[in-house]
Amino acid sequence: MLNYKQLYYFWSVAKFGGVMRAAEQLSITPQTISHQVGELEKSLGVLLFRRVGKRLELTQAGEVALSRAEEIFQIGNEIESLVKDRAIGEGAFFRVGVVDAVPKSLAYQLLSATLSLAEPIRLVCHDDKPERLFGELAIHRLDLVIADRALPRELGVKAYNHELGQSGVTFCASPSLVRLLKESFPNSLQNAPMLMPSKGTSLRNVVNQWLSKKHLRPRIVAEFDDTALLKAFGQRGQGVFPVPSVMADEVVKQYAVVVIGCFEEEAIKFFAISPERRLKHPAVLAVRNLARTSLFQPR
Repeated sequence: MLNYKQLYYFWSVAKFGGVMRAAEQLSITPQTISHQVGELEKSLGVLLFRRVGKRLELTQAGEVALSRAEEIFQIGNEIESLVKDRAIGEGAFFRVGVVDAVPKSLAYQLLSATLSLAEPIRLVCHDDKPERLFGELAIHRLDLVIADRALPRELGVKAYNHELGQSGVTFCASPSLVRLLKESFPNSLQNAPMLMPSKGTSLRNVVNQWLSKKHLRPRIVAEFDDTALLKAFGQRGQGVFPVPSVMADEVVKQYAVVVIGCFEEEAIKFFAISPERRLKHPAVLAVRNLARTSLFQPR
C-alpha cells in the first residue's frame, strides 16, 4: 500500500526545489526526507528524481507521480473539509493565509468582509512566511493567501494573482523628531535614524528603490520582522519608520506619531492569491470588493 507521508515528502522536494529547502519548510531533517523518498522509490520500483549537477530533476515517472500526488492531496483536503463542516454544522470553513509582512490591521479590514455574508462561514487565519503559505495553497489547505507580493511563477503552484490595490509609503516619527525632519523632507532623511522592515519585504524594497532614486542614505539603526515592534520603537523616538500610506491615519492615531512626509512614485501592491482564475467564492469576492471600493484609493 502506498505510504502517503512518503508521497508528501516527495511532493515537497519537487515543489520546493530540493531536499534542503523542503526540510526547511517542513521543519525536519534532510536525512529524514531523503530516506523517506528513497523508500517510496523502492516501493514503486522506479526512480523519481535524477541528479543533474547539484540539482534534482524529476524523471518521467516522477512527473507522473507528482501530478497524481497533487490530485490525491486535493481530494484528501476536500474530504477533510466536508467531514469537518458537516460535523460542526456552523457554516463552511474559509481558510486564509496572511503573509507576515502584511499589516495585521489591513488584513483585518479585508477579512472582516467575510463575516457578514448571507451564508455564514467559519474564518480560519494563518500567519506565516510567503513560501510556506504558498505551499499550503498548492495542496489546497488554504482557500486564499493575502500577500504583499505576487505568487512567483517558478514555484509551479496552480493559483492566480488578483491585485487588491496599491499604496504609496508614508514616513512617521515621534513628535520629538519632528522638528529635525519635517521641514526639509525628503532631504532631512539623509543620515536620519531609520527603522526598517526586514529585507525581502515589499515595503523594504519599495523604500530602498525610492531612497536610491533620491540619492538619500538614512542611518538604519534597526530592522524588524514584526511590524508592530517596529512601530513601538518608532513611538519611543528611536527613528523614522515607513508604513503603507493606506494605513497611515490608523498608525498616527494608535501610536501617537506624526507624519514626516510621503511618496507615491513607488507603490506597494497587495494581492489575493486564489486557486480560482475567475473568482467565484463569495468570501474571496467579498475581500476583493471591499479592497477596491473602500480601502484602496485609485492611483
